[in-house]
Amino acid sequence: QVQLVESGGGLVQAGGSLRVSCTASGRTFSMVVMGWFRQAPGKEREFVSSISPSGGSTSYADSVKGRFTISRDNAKNTVYLQMNSLKPEDTAVYFCGATFAYARGTYYQSSGQYAFWGQGTQVTVSS
Repeated sequence: QVQLVESGGGLVQAGGSLRVSCTASGRTFSMVVMGWFRQAPGKEREFVSSISPSGGSTSYADSVKGRFTISRDNAKNTVYLQMNSLKPEDTAVYFCGATFAYARGTYYQSSGQYAFWGQGTQVTVSS
């Protein structure tokens, strides 16, 4: 079992930056794939970014590539999403997910691949 808690959301102007964090419980954090997803009002949850257990492999949605950076600190049981050059269309609730089902070469871009979820943190980008 993994419990996830997101933090760091808030209100920022377009073009600004924000970093959201997700801290996990337990001693198995270094074994899980971590992902960030977001959900805007009236829309489905969409993939943002994922990172392998070691941090050596990452993937991004095309809409955030070059602007967002995912990283993790396994000693702190925490994954980060650094968001730069934010746009109003980035406004959403951001969720982190975790799964133990890691396979090298697999892209973890579907919400159905994740077994554990946090409660989400709101990110609002004003124009």
